Amino acid sequence: MAPPLLALRDIRLTFGGTPVFEGAEMAVAPGDRLCVVGRNGSGKSTLLRIAAGEIEPDSDERFVQPGTTMRYLAQEPDLAGYETALDYVQAGLGPADDAYRAQYLLEQLGLKGSENPATLSGGEARRCALARALAPMPDILLLDEPTNHLDLPAIEWLESELRGLRSAVVMISHDRRFLSALSQRTLWIADGRSRLLEAGFDGFEAWRDTQLEQESVERHKLDRKLAAETAWLRQGVPARRKRNQGRLRALMALRQQRRDQRQSPGAIDAGVAEAEASGKIVIEAKTVSKTYGATSVVRDFSIRIQRGERIGIVGPNGAGKTTLVGLLTGSLSPDTGVVRLGANIEMVTLDQRREALDPDRTLAETLTDGSGDMVAIGEARRHVVGYMKDFLFEPEQARTPVQRLSGGERGRLMLARAMARPSNLLVLDEPTNDLDLETLDLLQELLADYGGTVLLVSHDRDFLDRVVTSTLAPEGDGRWIEYAGGYSDMLLQRGSAPVRTAGATTPEKPQRGSRSPARSGPAKRALSFKDQHALKTLPGQIAKLQAQIQREQGALADPQLYARDPSAFSAAADALRQAEADLAAAEDRWLTLEMLREEIEGAGN
Repeated sequence: MAPPLLALRDIRLTFGGTPVFEGAEMAVAPGDRLCVVGRNGSGKSTLLRIAAGEIEPDSDERFVQPGTTMRYLAQEPDLAGYETALDYVQAGLGPADDAYRAQYLLEQLGLKGSENPATLSGGEARRCALARALAPMPDILLLDEPTNHLDLPAIEWLESELRGLRSAVVMISHDRRFLSALSQRTLWIADGRSRLLEAGFDGFEAWRDTQLEQESVERHKLDRKLAAETAWLRQGVPARRKRNQGRLRALMALRQQRRDQRQSPGAIDAGVAEAEASGKIVIEAKTVSKTYGATSVVRDFSIRIQRGERIGIVGPNGAGKTTLVGLLTGSLSPDTGVVRLGANIEMVTLDQRREALDPDRTLAETLTDGSGDMVAIGEARRHVVGYMKDFLFEPEQARTPVQRLSGGERGRLMLARAMARPSNLLVLDEPTNDLDLETLDLLQELLADYGGTVLLVSHDRDFLDRVVTSTLAPEGDGRWIEYAGGYSDMLLQRGSAPVRTAGATTPEKPQRGSRSPARSGPAKRALSFKDQHALKTLPGQIAKLQAQIQREQGALADPQLYARDPSAFSAAADALRQAEADLAAAEDRWLTLEMLREEIEGAGN
């Protein structure tokens, strides 16, 4: 293995109180693809700043190969002192770098280069900083949340751009799909320590769970030994016996070891306060249109959203997602057409920009609306500190002003406040921004258990696939089409992605809202021999895949597998992912053919 370009060893850092790092390490080799993961507040961004030389830790060994070039993308870049966005990006270039690349990258990220940095929004400033980091093609790229404020086309472009670079890339991101596509190694930051997995993010979560289970067993053993030695201590220690004095010293060491152990943060435990059920029809829009100047943002759009549906809304920035949500929720009036909200609608909105948060209020005041120490959750009431703990806030943060919270903490606070308000219609505008992976899992579980209806605007492809029942996407000239399923299903129906099983073609799923001429009138159809054969054989294939999944899950359930045989662990994880993908494709294929068969038989009766 080539010597590292960058190495951090025995990093120790304390900002007062609990240490941030106690011996963390990181190494970056040429061409490396390393993702850094961990909960909000675990120190991921701090570690990148140490690697970039922006923070001096209490003690460390930081080594950078002479001549190594490095660029760091911060979460909050400073563009002050530059007349244009292009000036800012070009200032990061070296004498031998291509000046045209700066303009190219800005255009790819939706900027012209002539913008005044002082007038850029937070998202535009982040994109400008991303262009500056990428332009020189350095030896090492340190990227802190590079996908934040990027739309889906830009995220997919960035993935392609990073794949083509020779630079080593160290990335922090909460976008599972992005990490899975690019990472080759995973550095997990938790409890002030770093632990390295020599595999990409795809294998991380199973490996992390195994590590946590092993650590829990070790803590339990230590607690039992400590309890036994403490009982011995209570019986008294004959001071003149050296053996007992040694045992006493060993007990003191055990106690110190237990105190030094830092418990991993607990799981978030929360629910959604639900209002009385809405009517069966939540939103009905008929031939709705909205135009700004000469631009048609929404044209002749019709949809009927029923109770319990989860509608994802995707599209590039400027496509009209916010306008469409405004029309559907009644906050905007259409130029033509009618939008009708159903009976008994109780709507709660999670704001993308966190604008509803008062920066001068404390965390506790925000949750209680300044009305004491109790949080109203529907008809129930809970103490604010207990409710904060459900969302991984520490009790001492109750008096912390909102303006001092990190982006991830503000996102968690918005989520906690929104979940406390009774609703039967949730409108979530980019709710996944800045949330760590565990909080994303919580939000997914909350929405799965939620009995109401959800409108979700998101650029997180994995989250869309996990949550939504159908996806609204722009088709140009103000036309929007609803596709059954999540983001990946939409791509398959559009023909924008390969079919998941070799040799099989996936018929197009029904598209609500689509007015395709092919579906405007009846047509005489019959199942082909190939389709008839697939209908007969797919149930058997599905059963075999289900059995294979159970076998692989059983193998991965062995907590010692990774330590005993890492290659077997990786093989089992890969086989499980492939079997799950094949099962999803087979079930999807069977369901589509079964629906087609019933439609044909119904038309013939």
